[in-house]
Amino acid sequence: MPQEVERQYKAILRNYLEQQNELNLYEGQTFSKQLIQKNISPEEMIGIHRAALEEVVADIPDTIDHSFDLLIEVMVRYGLALHEHQNLIQKQENFRIEMDLAANVQKTLLKTTVPYIEGLDIGMLSVPAREMNGDYVHFLSNPQAIGIGIADVIGKGIPAALCMSMIKNGMDSVNSANEDPSVVLDVINRIVERSVTDSMFVSMLYASYDTTSNTFTYASAGHEPALHYSLKEETFHELFVRGLLLGVLPQTTYQSHIVQLEIGDFVVMMTDGVTECRSQEGFIEIEKVMQIIEDVKNESAQEMVEYVYKELILLQDFELRDDFTLVIVKRAV
Repeated sequence: MPQEVERQYKAILRNYLEQQNELNLYEGQTFSKQLIQKNISPEEMIGIHRAALEEVVADIPDTIDHSFDLLIEVMVRYGLALHEHQNLIQKQENFRIEMDLAANVQKTLLKTTVPYIEGLDIGMLSVPAREMNGDYVHFLSNPQAIGIGIADVIGKGIPAALCMSMIKNGMDSVNSANEDPSVVLDVINRIVERSVTDSMFVSMLYASYDTTSNTFTYASAGHEPALHYSLKEETFHELFVRGLLLGVLPQTTYQSHIVQLEIGDFVVMMTDGVTECRSQEGFIEIEKVMQIIEDVKNESAQEMVEYVYKELILLQDFELRDDFTLVIVKRAV
């Protein structure tokens, strides 16, 4: 135990007992910085205080003197617990920094640009419930077509983010936006099946819009069905198509279906963060989601997706329980 520390504390204690003013207290506060720098534990400090008090104050009652024995024992346990707590806080802070870094890397890696296609209005919004996003949206385009992929990893955190990088790798291997959706899913399924564990699966919906024929071709790998809104009929149609989740089997067959889009029609693509929203009363029915979308059917596609997000967040008391991803493709002319 440093003798210089004992000497300084003895002088501070003597000054305080004699004068008892704020300057003495400030000296004590300043002295505490030295204790941290010299790594002096709480129980060691009590020993220093006890030795200094015995020299400064004459005839200390035995009961007071013995009380320090109890205080030292208390401080030994307290010091250990405090050290463990501080280590835990530091680990949590390091983990938070790493997660923030990983989230920024993910945003950069998976970033996609909503393409501009004359006669087509596209809106997209993807909001993660946590630091890492388990949803993924990817666009391909050329003057004749636009390809749209929307995926959802069954899982959260860093493993889901790593899995998303494989989906992006698969999407980057797609040669053209004109590629048949069933072929695209077959390619990505092979990549995912070779790369992920048996406990991780991915649902995905891939679609291609032909700007010449105004047809929307789609295929699904166990994903949430898209919704087709017919302006003429003023109603929604569920675009359901069977398909096995990505990563389950190396060999599986996906089927493509086609729907014609008339002027004013739009298709809604989403993840289960939209269809499985929960309020205090229970799950929000898909009919409610349809109603919210229909309320703003005359707005731009981007205004529509942002309005839906705000309304569903409001119904959930501003608590996003799952990743939210919504894409609306609207035929303008």
